[in-house]
Amino acid sequence: MRKIVIASIAALAASSALVAAPVNPAKCASCHGADFTKTHMGNKNVSQLTHAEIATALKGYKNGTYGGAKKALMKGQVASHTPEELEAFAQTIGK
Repeated sequence: MRKIVIASIAALAASSALVAAPVNPAKCASCHGADFTKTHMGNKNVSQLTHAEIATALKGYKNGTYGGAKKALMKGQVASHTPEELEAFAQTIGK
């Protein structure tokens, strides 16, 4: 939870600058839950994935090589982020 708060504060600070905002965990909460444990509608319990698994999934969604039924939805969520931003975000969640 602490990491989510820190990431949210960082996102707010960066959004006022002329740089791409880091991944905002609040965007993820409606489907994955604030603590990334929500598993409704076939979502994985992201909190149980490793940092590497999360990074692979996020980068794969971005380049279209990962995902099933929700591939298009997730591609839109990560499209504006660089692979480095996705990697950094993956390090803040999971195990």
